[in-house]
Amino acid sequence: MSPGEPVAEEYQAAVRDIRKLLSQRRADDAARACEALNERGAARTEPVLLLGKARQQQGRFAESLALAEKALTREPAHVGAQLQFAEACIFCGQHDRALQQLASLEQSASNDANLLQHVAEFFAHVGKHQEAHRCYLRAIELDADNPRFLYNLASSYIAVGELEQAEKTFSKVIGLNPADVDAWHNRSTLRKQTRANNHVAELANALDKLRPGDAGEVPLCYALAKEYEDLGDDEQSFAYLAKGAASRRSRMAYDVRNDTTVMRRIAELFNTSYSHQAHEATARPGPIFVLGLPRSGTTLVDRIVSSLSRVESLGEINDFALALTRLGKSVDKNELLSASVGIEPDALGAEYLRSVASYGRGTEFFIDKTPANYLYIGLIAKALPKAPIIHVKRHPVDSCLAMYRTLFRMGYPFSYDLNDLADYYIAYDALMKHWQSLFPDALLTVSYEELVEEQETVSRQIISHCGLEWEASCLAFDKNKAPVATASAAQVRRPIYRDAVARWRRFETQLAPLIARLQDAGIAI
Repeated sequence: MSPGEPVAEEYQAAVRDIRKLLSQRRADDAARACEALNERGAARTEPVLLLGKARQQQGRFAESLALAEKALTREPAHVGAQLQFAEACIFCGQHDRALQQLASLEQSASNDANLLQHVAEFFAHVGKHQEAHRCYLRAIELDADNPRFLYNLASSYIAVGELEQAEKTFSKVIGLNPADVDAWHNRSTLRKQTRANNHVAELANALDKLRPGDAGEVPLCYALAKEYEDLGDDEQSFAYLAKGAASRRSRMAYDVRNDTTVMRRIAELFNTSYSHQAHEATARPGPIFVLGLPRSGTTLVDRIVSSLSRVESLGEINDFALALTRLGKSVDKNELLSASVGIEPDALGAEYLRSVASYGRGTEFFIDKTPANYLYIGLIAKALPKAPIIHVKRHPVDSCLAMYRTLFRMGYPFSYDLNDLADYYIAYDALMKHWQSLFPDALLTVSYEELVEEQETVSRQIISHCGLEWEASCLAFDKNKAPVATASAAQVRRPIYRDAVARWRRFETQLAPLIARLQDAGIAI
């Protein structure tokens, strides 16, 4: 032991404290604790990796990557360091280096089912769903009855379009571990339930067995809401939906005013003066942005456009937001917003394209289908002036209902309360009208309802806006074999359908408070 190095008990206690700080997102405190531990002579790999995690939380991504590289220099075979290196590369927009590391890890993990799970998770994070699926399949070969591994495999089956296999695998998970309520919920979403073939009785029984207030009631209630709606029992459906949403909302520390204030601030900063005076970037063809609220039809449009032979979808990626964070040098929402107005558009466009190029695309054009990019339209229009932007918009009440009835794995905390939803929608609607007035040539707004009713006409408008030639494959988007990992993954494997149009009419009474709030804000219903 080196002089001054903490004894084992002190060291382990210090590490536990740092991990706790990181779990609480107290990155500054965690970083100071890591530095103090290193100064005391703890020449070990773990404090270096923990400091890297803190730097990542602080938005200091280059430092996080440098620390992962330092850890690998000390211990090249350290699996945690290899995984953290891959993650740091992703945050730095160096996906090619991340993929090289993951490929190496997959090879060395061929007989390690637990490590394969981690590798697969990172593959999925960078949109490599076939590679993730391969890892999950291999893990099941090693441990066939592990319910956690089977759950991940079932989710992977959804991404690659094998929905029947996904349902069978979720059923196997439930058989092995009936307490896995997420498996119950996911299984219910994969197809339309029928009177002859549904899980209502099993779901109700599973819900009855839970202790009052158990968090498991959330996915079970959402599953029951979905299945009762499929069976045409709308009152029961909404009752379970409201119960599940209220339970989820009660577990969140969220104030919708923070988000609505940010959207108003964006409109103030990115104003007419900005649109006319900010320097434009070099025209760089390639990106196509598809954006809008979640569950508005963005995945449908993405599948239509990516059915073209010259277009590939990168799915929901965070590259634009991460490029902005790297140049703005902050993860604080307000600080980054203030800094973003002064960022040189050409530098932002170049940084974004450098990042997406590292995915290793095989086509001339690509789609960035990240719904929340609607917050950055001002920056996108200036940084990538030739990039077509397609905004997908749905009927206001149907849009809110679609989000309300979706149990998101992460994000969208405004979607579990009707008042929050109304307030968020009002702010979003105002921001989109602002963007449309500033950048009318770049931005095409597509009505989901019109696309459903006039599929070919609207599809041709979309392709024309992208500056691309029409191909008949756009009308057969359901035959598109590319993986998809959004909440609409099951629906876009079907031809276009009208079931979701005017769905809100079935729940008009229950949605009355939301409708009134929207109408009071001047939104036409």
